[in-house]
Amino acid sequence: MLIGRKSEQQELLRAYNSEYSEFVAVTGRRRIGKTFLVRETFGYQFAFQHSGLANQKTRAQLREFRQSLLRCGMKSCRLPADWFDAFFLLSEFLDSLQCGGKKVVFIDELPWMDSPRSNFVSALEHFWNSYASARKDVLLIICGSATSWIINNVFRNHGGLHNRVTYRINLAPFTLHECEEYARSRHLELTRYGILECYMIMGGVPFYWSMLERGKSVAQNIDSLIFNPMGKLHYEYTELYQSLFKNAEPYIKVVTLLGTKRMGMTRSELVADGNLNNNGSLSAVLDDLESCGFIRKYSCASSRRDSSVYQLIDNFTLFYFKFLKSNSVSEDFWTINTNTPARNAWQGLAFEQVCFEHVRQIKQALGIAGVSTQVYSWQVKGDSSAGAQVDMVIDRADHIVNLCEIKFSTAQYVLDKDGELSLRNKQSRFSEAHKSINAVHLTLITPFGIKPNMYQYCVQNVITADDLFKE
Repeated sequence: MLIGRKSEQQELLRAYNSEYSEFVAVTGRRRIGKTFLVRETFGYQFAFQHSGLANQKTRAQLREFRQSLLRCGMKSCRLPADWFDAFFLLSEFLDSLQCGGKKVVFIDELPWMDSPRSNFVSALEHFWNSYASARKDVLLIICGSATSWIINNVFRNHGGLHNRVTYRINLAPFTLHECEEYARSRHLELTRYGILECYMIMGGVPFYWSMLERGKSVAQNIDSLIFNPMGKLHYEYTELYQSLFKNAEPYIKVVTLLGTKRMGMTRSELVADGNLNNNGSLSAVLDDLESCGFIRKYSCASSRRDSSVYQLIDNFTLFYFKFLKSNSVSEDFWTINTNTPARNAWQGLAFEQVCFEHVRQIKQALGIAGVSTQVYSWQVKGDSSAGAQVDMVIDRADHIVNLCEIKFSTAQYVLDKDGELSLRNKQSRFSEAHKSINAVHLTLITPFGIKPNMYQYCVQNVITADDLFKE
């Protein structure tokens, strides 16, 4: 059962029903459901489908390509001499097919096929330009978890593939709404609080959610999947980055540095703290991590152009850094540590991240879905009385700024006198720093809302978990 992905399916079908041959690239991080989307959309029926082999040389890749041609119905096929020959054999096979509609060619894990000195990209370029685009009946779909490879070698290609991709489909993680739909389809019987907790740990990666077992609590599932040394996700952190980047070390180094700073780091801070070279290689690493959805880049409205902040936003990686990277924990750690300071601190930070992943739903709850906004975190340094930090700023084109205080709580949040003074201080410091004509509204985001009392009226808007679960 395909959950969500309606617009992505429509794009694929629009390409299929087009009058001309189309070149589609489907990107997204590992285990986000790219292959599943394509297969479900076309009912697992393709004129030709093939998947590249991980960590294999050209000869092995060509041998597997030949096997795919035979599996798809080619009666006899020699071993291709090179990739140009392989794509020639594919064109011969497609010519032999007698079928109505588009001939769908699906090549999965395409980046793995580009082994050193293989000329794979040139051969792919030649296949599209000399054969597929010269016809009207070919739908070429490429896919791969190494999003950065596709961006650099296909989207940013300065040769024959320049501007050849006609449809770009990037799969984002599931939202809370889609995770709730998925949980229902699997009959997991999770409450919204349970779904929220799972999301704070695993994010919206469908493959992770597919591993949850019926009849187990959230804590039991997390222990068996992550904290148990035999768990299916116990080594996911290492495998995740190694599978996406050929030289994973610089990527892991940057991610590790960002994992130490809640609100992120500027490029100059990364260079200084990590003893990194401030050159094009660092730019490539940051761009690749951003394109794969592991980090985000943001800047405050009043910031200098060169002071953009990079922030780690991958839920699973953040969870790993907090509880697994430097700790020796038992396989029932999550079950027995239900109310510890470390877990409580993590919940606050993880809930913040969930809110940043659901800005669209927050804007919808504020009634500003169609208003242009800039969203960022903000802080001004100083002692406890002079400093201020705002979890989320929604800077709106309609001359209002929402200062969002994000508080995780398992019940209605109680705003007391000290809390009100803190919010008023943030409002005052932000207004002083920006000196704009915008009205500054205090907004509280907390799972179960605010408990009514005399201090609640300093807050103009309250956003709850139910708001975050909207479609």
